[in-house]
This record gives sequence, structure tokens and C-alpha cells, in this order.
Amino acid sequence: MQTAARSSARVPSFLDFCRVEKGLSANTIDAYRLDLERFSSFLEQNAGSPDAPFDAALLRRYLDSLFAQPLSPRSIARHITTLRSFCAFLLEEGRLANDPTTALTLPRQWSNLPKYLTKNQIDALLAAPDPARPTGLRDRAMLELLYACGLRVSELCGVRLADLESGLGVLRVTGKGNKQRLIPVGKSALASVALYLSSARPALLKGRSSPYIFITARGGPLTRQAFWKLIVAHGKKAGIFHRLTPHVLRHSFATHLLEGGAGLRSVQTMLGHSDIATTQIYTHVLRSRLRQTVDQHHPRA
Repeated sequence: MQTAARSSARVPSFLDFCRVEKGLSANTIDAYRLDLERFSSFLEQNAGSPDAPFDAALLRRYLDSLFAQPLSPRSIARHITTLRSFCAFLLEEGRLANDPTTALTLPRQWSNLPKYLTKNQIDALLAAPDPARPTGLRDRAMLELLYACGLRVSELCGVRLADLESGLGVLRVTGKGNKQRLIPVGKSALASVALYLSSARPALLKGRSSPYIFITARGGPLTRQAFWKLIVAHGKKAGIFHRLTPHVLRHSFATHLLEGGAGLRSVQTMLGHSDIATTQIYTHVLRSRLRQTVDQHHPRA
């Protein structure tokens, strides 16, 4: 058994460590919190207390309980990652004698091809918001910027006025781990944002002030949950009904860039991926282009 005295009591300290020292995003910290709450409940039910010491055998029982639930391999892998990070923190604090998570292996995950829209679907989606309404101009500007820059939805909702350099045509984005990157913005997206800023945004603010570009009728920043609902509604209006999410536009951004001849490294930089392996989910585009190249240029194709 491990000397993990009152390990659940260290969860708030661990989350503060992740926020301050590691600079993890609010979404990641919320996921860690939920995972550790589930683990504490398991300890209470199976070991008598949420602060009970645990070893590798108990952790394997916990994983067996996760596999018995309708959780995807990706979700279970995240749980393991959470436990590894938490145990590393407890080791650093001297509350564990050794790391019981070393015996855990990540479940095999099938890599699905990313879903993306065709260029005609993109055009239909961008035309869906009503330009006669301030919220319509806002939604059009958000969709344009999302597709033009390949942003995550949290990055889009967090864009501030000071982040956009319209004259230079670049956007400063703060991504995961508080890492910043500069992304070129196309003329179409710049024009949509400029129209929104000049007319629709003042109408929504009604004399109030906000550092954020995209705001609600109450003057506060638009949340990612609200934007998820908006993009689904505009998707239905454009005839796109199947699992339309903000991330689909991010995938479309990357896919269309690669189809146009962009390099994988350039796309990696613009997406804000720290590892090129993450960007390699888009190599299906490169493979299809290779097939097309062979068909067009090989004498015996």
C-alpha cells in the first residue's frame, strides 16, 4: 500500500498547481477535477474512505470499473493521464512512497479521420447568419474568423480587441498552456470583423465597454457553450445536420490548407500544436494528393 494520507484533500492544491505552475487551461483543469472526484468516490465505495491509501492493484480495479461503463478509450486514457499527473504531484510532496500508475497502460485508441466541410458547405454556413441583425453580423464574423484561422472555440471566444492587428492582417491567439501564436487573417474575415465592429458591436454594447471582440446582447463575452448552439442552428439553416461543431471548422481550415499545398509544419504552427504528431491526423489529405499526383504524372498510372 501507498502512504497517500489524505490524498483527496490534496486535490485543490493539485489543481492550483496545474493552473499556476503548469499553466493548463480552465477546461483541462475542470476535466482533472471531474476525474479525481470520480476516483475519490471509487475509493470511498471500495476502500472505505476517499483518503484511503491506494496501490497498483486498486488502480487496476478502478480502471476495470471505467471499462465497465460506456466510456470511450479516449476518455479512459484521459483518466489515466489525470491519475499519473496527480500521483506525480503526490510523489513530489512526499505523500507517496512510489508511483502506482507506472503499471497502467493506455487503452488502444483508433484514430478517426477528422470530419471537415467542403468548400461549398463552408460558403453556405457563412451565408446562414442574418446580416440585418447585429447578432447575425457577429455570428458571421465569428464563423469567418474561426475558419480563417483554425481557432479552438475557447480561443475564438477569448479574442480581445487588442489581439487583432487589422492593418497587418494578423491575430494574436493565446492557446493551451497560455502559449501565444500569430496567425494571418484573410481579407474576407477581416472585412466581416470590421463590419461587425463598426455597426453591430456598438448596438450590442449600448454604451457599455468590453475588452472582448465578440459579446452578447448583455455586453458580456460570448461563451463557448453559447457558440456551440449558434453554430448548430446556422448549420441546420445551411443544410448541415450531422455533428457540426466548432472543431469541424478547425479541421476544415487545416484540410483545405493542405489541399491547397500548404506544408504540414506551417499548419502545425497555425493550429498551435506543440507536437507534429498531433497535426499528422491530417495526412489523409497528403495521401490523397499523392494518389492524384501519381495518377496525373506517372506514365503507367
